[in-house]
Parts: sequence; C-alpha cells; structure tokens
Amino acid sequence: MAEIFTQSACIQLSQMLFAVIFFHSSEYILAVAIHGKSNVTLESLLISKHYVIAMIFSLFEYFIELLLVPNLKEHWWISYVGLAMVITGEIIRKLAIITAGNAFTHMIRTDRDEHHGLVTRGIYRYLRHPGYSGFLIWSVGTQIMLCNPVSTIGFALVVWRFFSVRIPYEEYYLRRFFGAEYNEYARRVPSGVPFVK
Repeated sequence: MAEIFTQSACIQLSQMLFAVIFFHSSEYILAVAIHGKSNVTLESLLISKHYVIAMIFSLFEYFIELLLVPNLKEHWWISYVGLAMVITGEIIRKLAIITAGNAFTHMIRTDRDEHHGLVTRGIYRYLRHPGYSGFLIWSVGTQIMLCNPVSTIGFALVVWRFFSVRIPYEEYYLRRFFGAEYNEYARRVPSGVPFVK
C-alpha cells in the first residue's frame, strides 16, 4: 500500500484537499463578512449532494488510475497547469464576490432589492459572470491537477451545462431590474463562460 502513495500522489492529494477546503471556507467567510452571520446558512459553503458525488467519483477515478496506470499521475506539467487553473479560478471568483459585495449572493434574486445596483466595475468590466467563470476554471482545474482525464471532461461538461442554463435565467431578472442599462452591458461584456452569450 505504501508504494501507491508516491510523493506525486501525496502532493496532488494534499493540493486537492487544500483547494477544496480553502474554496469552501473562504466562500462561507466572505458571505458572513458581506451579508452578516444571521443572513448566511451552511448552503453558503456551496456543497450539494451532486457536488459531493462528483468529488467522490473524481477521487475514485484518481485511486483506480493510480493502481492501474500509475504513470498517468506522474505528468507534473499537466498537474501544474491544473494547479495554476485552481489558483486563477479562485482569484477570479473571490474578486467577483469582493467587487460585487452585497449584490453577490449564492441564490439568484428574483426581486430587486432597493440597494441592488448593476455592478460593472473591477472584474465585472471584463466578465459579466466572473463568479461562474472562476468556479468553472477552478473545478476543471482540480481535475487537471489530479491528472484525471475522465473527471476533467465530466466536470467541464456538467459545470458548463449548469451555467449555460443558470446564466440565461439570471439574466432574465437582471434585464427586468436594469433594462436598457443591462442590455448595453451584456452587449459589450462577454459572459465569462465559453459559448454562453
């Protein structure tokens, strides 16, 4: 059993563990800091049943490939690309949260709050949905970091599909709230998720 946990495996798994813990705990801490503890639930950790299943599958894939094709996990340049994606995705998402402040919530608003303004500064100047873009990059990066080919494709497809449905739904309400101002913003700034206008 000791031969399975090579130095590469230990590094990759510890990076993955740190990435997941940091992502979710920082989401929660920022939500509490911005919205107040009384307005934040454990759902702000963004851990759903489907997410847990996906992460368990990715670890299952990792260990099966580690046993059957251990050399697959030794491509350090691929793992480092994944690590760079994890860091990049984390930075983009946290910039989105900090820039939007109270306007950033984990649930789509269907009613306009009196203090809710259209955020077009900072990272929102370049991406309409940097929080989604950051999560897509982060989640796919976690799988590239583990050199998991099946989960890399699976995460990319599933997360992209989720946002390809969520973005039009959210933008329906943003257009209702902000009208022509949002239409002009959407015309100028890409969504931040590939193939989603």
